[in-house]
Amino acid sequence: MYPHMYPSPLTLQQFASKDLDYIIIGGGTAGLPIANRLSEIPEFEVGVIEAGPGVFDDPSISRPGLFGLAIGGEHDWHFETIPQPGLGGRSLPVPRAKLLGGTSAMCFMAWTRGNREDYDAWADLGNPGWGWDDLLPFFKRTETFYRPTRLQMRKNRTYFQDEFHGSDGPVKHLHMQEYGPVQQYWHGTMNEVGIETSPDNMSGKNIGVWNLMNTIDPQMQSRSYAANAYYLPVAHRGNLHLVTEAMVQEIMLEKNGEEWVATGVRVTCKDDEVIIKAKREVILCAGAVQSPQLLEVSGIGDPNFLDPAGIPVKIVNTNVGENLRDHMMTETTFEFDPSLPSADDFKFDAAKSAEADYAYENSRTGPHTILPCSIAYCPLDKVMPPEYVAEFAERARQIAKETGKPREEMIARQFNPGRLLGQIEYIFDLSNWSPYYKGEPGKKYATMLQVLLYPFSHGWIHLPPMKDGKPTTMDDKPIINPRFYMDTGQIDYDIMTRANHFVDRIVSAEPMCEIIYKRVFPPVGAGNGKDDFENHVRDYSLTDWHPIGTCSMGGYRGKEEGVVDARLKVYGVKGLRIADASIFPLPISAHIMATVYAVGEKAASMIKEDAVVEDG
Repeated sequence: MYPHMYPSPLTLQQFASKDLDYIIIGGGTAGLPIANRLSEIPEFEVGVIEAGPGVFDDPSISRPGLFGLAIGGEHDWHFETIPQPGLGGRSLPVPRAKLLGGTSAMCFMAWTRGNREDYDAWADLGNPGWGWDDLLPFFKRTETFYRPTRLQMRKNRTYFQDEFHGSDGPVKHLHMQEYGPVQQYWHGTMNEVGIETSPDNMSGKNIGVWNLMNTIDPQMQSRSYAANAYYLPVAHRGNLHLVTEAMVQEIMLEKNGEEWVATGVRVTCKDDEVIIKAKREVILCAGAVQSPQLLEVSGIGDPNFLDPAGIPVKIVNTNVGENLRDHMMTETTFEFDPSLPSADDFKFDAAKSAEADYAYENSRTGPHTILPCSIAYCPLDKVMPPEYVAEFAERARQIAKETGKPREEMIARQFNPGRLLGQIEYIFDLSNWSPYYKGEPGKKYATMLQVLLYPFSHGWIHLPPMKDGKPTTMDDKPIINPRFYMDTGQIDYDIMTRANHFVDRIVSAEPMCEIIYKRVFPPVGAGNGKDDFENHVRDYSLTDWHPIGTCSMGGYRGKEEGVVDARLKVYGVKGLRIADASIFPLPISAHIMATVYAVGEKAASMIKEDAVVEDG
């Protein structure tokens, strides 16, 4: 339900009656920032079409400590990959949120930015305006950062540099006011194994150990996300129009001479179907899975996929749906001191769950306000012997040389001497995150997550072929094939296997070793005399749910290697832009939410600039 002080969304017929300048497809992490900023101009009539409902009273979304519970639930699209040979034939879930606010409503609230060099690489590919210095103002525009007190800084080793943080943006974020017990061990342990504490991971230099910041409203101790940050405060604007639980089935394209023009959208809601016109632009913000899907059902893409789907080809672009990349992750499980509190306590103990509910509802304290914040970004030369680093650097150079692709050359640059990049992410939590290891009653388990941040593995998302002679539609789930650890991605598998040994070093160091009893998954000796982690990486790798790149910026090579230009305009179509994680040309060393918000802010700025030029 919507709070009573905000207007309800329009019916589809009411929405269709509006004389819209801009139609935004997807009310999510990028779409709602664009809607907010465009509707600042009273002359612009702005419409947002969201496939899911508005949800503002679901604890699994709003309460920080219940993070992850919404995944796989009623507000998830329930996508999954096809079986992956590089993962022993397993399919993996690809959670995407189906509600107002998009995946910012369902993610783990991690507020991070990539390294300066990540975004500078985007610009180096031929995408002007997308380097670190260009994006920093948009990062800051998204956020209100609540600065920790001096006492919190001393106690928790929390640091920041003021010039890199915004103070009046919609999304609220902070360093946690309460930490779990592992935090007192984290910095000292990582320092002991050679990882220094970062002065500010948001400064464009994110290597080191630091305390993760999260998108939380400090007054309510609740999730701050696109719907309550960017939409609700401006929902009363008379030129901002929203329809929810409505599905865009097609972007309407018309031929004007030799030029294709996006004129509007075909939308369904229950039994209704309407075509809605946009006088200026259609802006696609459906995410890395559904943005390429919607382009293809609209006739933009590779004939090799459109023809079998029964879709008439209007604009040929073989890059639509390609360049899919994601961060790969493994989870290692340890038994630890049972006298310490764990996040699992309130999840599996009814009495402690009731106590946690009471504390949150009455004083906004307790386990529901605590998130895992023990994190470190590490260069490879800090986590493995130099001979392995040299081997991987040589293999990366060969991949770049053999493929001849600028993207692979950029990813290979991470191994160049002097590069200080966080190639591997580690997150530690006193809780059992593993879907594969259940543990024994009466024992407590901790989890170390290891994430590969610059993957060579890449795949695609495309329409399935038509069934029973009926063309494929948006109601048919796309085929998702990331091709994890395949071909050039074999180097990802080998890096992940080797880097997992650093996990044992971390938990064996002081002071962490004081609370860790033993590794239980994979168990010590799981390799039967070989590497304990070889089978573990193949058979139990997951993703960190950061899909990108499927409608990427083409840079210098334009339509030859991309779908949109540096102003996010779709090649070959007038009046159509894309703004979401699909436009990332390369992966970043970060959780992607903050960057997607920045993409939305930058897109809105460019759209306003272009409108001024068009209006003379």
